[in-house]
Amino acid sequence: MQDRDLFSGFIKLHILHHAAHEDIFGTGMIEELGNHGYKLSPGTIYPILHKMEVNGYLVSEKREVNGKIRKYYRSTADGRRALSLAKEKARELFGELLAP
Repeated sequence: MQDRDLFSGFIKLHILHHAAHEDIFGTGMIEELGNHGYKLSPGTIYPILHKMEVNGYLVSEKREVNGKIRKYYRSTADGRRALSLAKEKARELFGELLAP
């Protein structure tokens, strides 16, 4: 198994976390995820965002920024529920991993 397959779930959780607190956009998320050690390209992040939107976790809106159209995403109610459930499961998992 490749590490990137393993970490794709963490990337999606990061996206949901940020989209639950503010509107996000692709290049902004590339930078944010880079702060956490993930090295993503536009060819990676945009398909993830699109699939999360198709699956109902995100909704998008196009806005003009400096004469260019930028697509902003925010989480849906389903996205926030999924994030909440993921947080519970992460606490359970890391509790087991950190137990003596």
